[in-house]
Amino acid sequence: MAAMPSLKSREIKIVQDIPISKTLPFWEGLKQGKVLATKCKKCGKLYFPPVADCSQCLASDMEWVELSGEATIETFTHVVVRPTTFQHEKPYTVAIGRLKEGVRVLAWLTGFKLSEVKVGMKAKLVAKITPEGNLTYEFTRLE
Repeated sequence: MAAMPSLKSREIKIVQDIPISKTLPFWEGLKQGKVLATKCKKCGKLYFPPVADCSQCLASDMEWVELSGEATIETFTHVVVRPTTFQHEKPYTVAIGRLKEGVRVLAWLTGFKLSEVKVGMKAKLVAKITPEGNLTYEFTRLE
């Protein structure tokens, strides 16, 4: 079967203002070096990333809880072929870790050689401000 004729489109860049008023304490917490989750005051379900409304009992009465950051890595992948927006980054590792509070978090895993990364290893989830000034969080070595 012959390939269909095609043209590549030009790169499309979309930048949007994302409202954060309902999760503002999360972003302020990252600035202060804290990683926060929300907990439903009615049923007790813990959410990360934080949410404004409980999907379990439909309540909107949430409290902010600081996470310990103590995590066990459940799975990981090393990304060599990076998406276009990450081409400026060296190959990197992302992992899913289960925090001692029970929530799972997807984040970059830094400070380890790839040969050291194992399912079941301990890591610490920490708040971070990138050199570009972006607020984020990542898994790193326990201190």
